Amino acid sequence: MIFRRKGKNDEPETGETLDETGTADVRAEGPFDSSEVDAADLEAEDRIDLGALVVTGMPGMELGLQVDEQSGVVQAVLLMLDDSALELRAFAAPKTSGIWDEVRQEIAGEAARMGGTATETEGPFGTELVLVVPVEDPEGQVFSQTSRVIGVDGPRWLLRGTVLGRAAVEPDAAEPMEATLRNTIVVRGNEPMAVRESLPLQMPPGAQPNEPEEA
Repeated sequence: MIFRRKGKNDEPETGETLDETGTADVRAEGPFDSSEVDAADLEAEDRIDLGALVVTGMPGMELGLQVDEQSGVVQAVLLMLDDSALELRAFAAPKTSGIWDEVRQEIAGEAARMGGTATETEGPFGTELVLVVPVEDPEGQVFSQTSRVIGVDGPRWLLRGTVLGRAAVEPDAAEPMEATLRNTIVVRGNEPMAVRESLPLQMPPGAQPNEPEEA
């Protein structure tokens, strides 16, 4: 399912959509704020309501939730397809400006502290990071793991998507993950929140902990 923003006119769009500052709007085709989609789209049968995030999976895609064992708080959404995965997290941001530029620098610094590298590159959602960091497997073997970290600034929120596995290095495998990210709707709510505070996520109705379901 593909969404478009609600607008005052229904005229076809031509060229790039520009935001208020005159720069190309990377969110013209999603991800969306809940205020930008019709209620029928938000509540469509193939949507999965996870609280601050509403997602649509693809055939064969599994949905998992990262839950803190002590608090029971859902920390992130994980969408898995074949040998690839997309982790989604959403954070509160100021009304006046985005925070992805600042957060991106901090992620790059953390990768360097881990002995890895972080390379900025231009992707379909703007400037993103390609991380290569050392990871230790259960047998104690150390190998390099590549991931793409994508950040999208929205109205009072930041959506961060981390692409893992084959999709992090192969464009064909990345397409379903990028499409899933574009179809995501962020439900920020009107509650005052501290900048960078995680937006609250929840399990879908009827879901059981540690049991992935079809998205």
